[in-house]
Amino acid sequence: MNVLWYYAIGFIIVWVLAFLLKGKYNITIDGIVLMLKTEKLEHLITRIANISPRFWKYLINLSIPLGIFFMILMLVSLIISLQLMFETPTVSLILPGVDIPGSPIYIPFVTGFIALATVLIIHEGGHGVLARAEGVSIDSVGLILLAIIPGAFVEPNENEIKKLNTWSKIRIYFAGPMFNITLCIIALIITAGIGGFMASEDLYTSDGMEISSVIPASPAEGVLSEGMVIKEINGISTSNYSAYTRYLNTTHIGDNLTFTTDKGIYSLITSSNPNNDSLSYIGIRSSQHEVVSDNAKAKYGTIIPTILPTINEIFYYIFFLNFAVGTFNLLPMKPLDGGLILEEILKTRIVPERRLEFNEALNRYTRLFPRSIRCIISRIFNDILNFIHNHELPDEKAEKITVWMSTILIVVLVILILYGFVPAILSLF
Repeated sequence: MNVLWYYAIGFIIVWVLAFLLKGKYNITIDGIVLMLKTEKLEHLITRIANISPRFWKYLINLSIPLGIFFMILMLVSLIISLQLMFETPTVSLILPGVDIPGSPIYIPFVTGFIALATVLIIHEGGHGVLARAEGVSIDSVGLILLAIIPGAFVEPNENEIKKLNTWSKIRIYFAGPMFNITLCIIALIITAGIGGFMASEDLYTSDGMEISSVIPASPAEGVLSEGMVIKEINGISTSNYSAYTRYLNTTHIGDNLTFTTDKGIYSLITSSNPNNDSLSYIGIRSSQHEVVSDNAKAKYGTIIPTILPTINEIFYYIFFLNFAVGTFNLLPMKPLDGGLILEEILKTRIVPERRLEFNEALNRYTRLFPRSIRCIISRIFNDILNFIHNHELPDEKAEKITVWMSTILIVVLVILILYGFVPAILSLF
């Protein structure tokens, strides 16, 4: 069954259950928006924040320079994407389990949803933890469904946030993306460790290339199928990835290819690649089909070597999706976190009390540096504070600049989405 049918069936089941149970649980339905609120998560967030409010604040303080770097990087990337749009689509639709024609990204169904769950929980949990660490109460916590698009939300009390100083607000807004990026770093370390262990221990032997998905409207559709293991192409062995790619790089548009697989022999004619008309195209995604080696069975049994690739895949997509969502949210565009941060930065006022607080914090973070280095850092830092103080903006002007910036970036995103998403979506039907 096509994965899109699973989405359709899941959509119907969830919405029917929501209508049936909305009286029993705290479920609200507003048009195509479904919300489930709970107090249990609010208590959990408070307990986590109370472990050490000072620690959470220091953690975000230390990560803010990295966050600003990603804000600038994402802004530059978006501009470059607009320039390259007519050469190669730069925005791809990501839907776990669905292979989008022309998209370089494919995320497996089960592992994709596990990774997506970590994105939502960590991002919104980060906002909630820092809000509580700053003494802000949480009005509601829960899950949201926009038609078929899942999400989560944490709503800190807006009136209490307005009373906070600029630095506290920035910490709360930065928390979600930086929690995502922190998790992505942890996941990257884990997946690198697992991958290194699997490679060093020689746990597997390759006996071909396994098809993980067949792209709709491609030459392979209706010929090859998911799960097949390709042993040869036109009589050339494809026992491993390097042999497989080496041969495919020699093919041309219109070539007749014969695939010898574990399920039979199949033929197809290559077409042009949707992303590059000069390259040949088959329309499959594949990876090495590896079986547990005899040495690994003798040393570790069969269970550990069998489940390690799946665990590694889960952590890889946790890394990938948390990085993608965390950095995207840092775009300086409201209502994203980056837009809220930009507005607060533009509203910054450098009063003497705040200058003293900033310098005390700088001294704490640089106390292990040599005195000469600390003096240089302090001078640069105070020069920046002087620049900000000399160019302070009225709140109304800061809000207006943020609105204009957000409007421009939204228009750019809409153009990229229409150019990249619409043809891909239409090709699925």
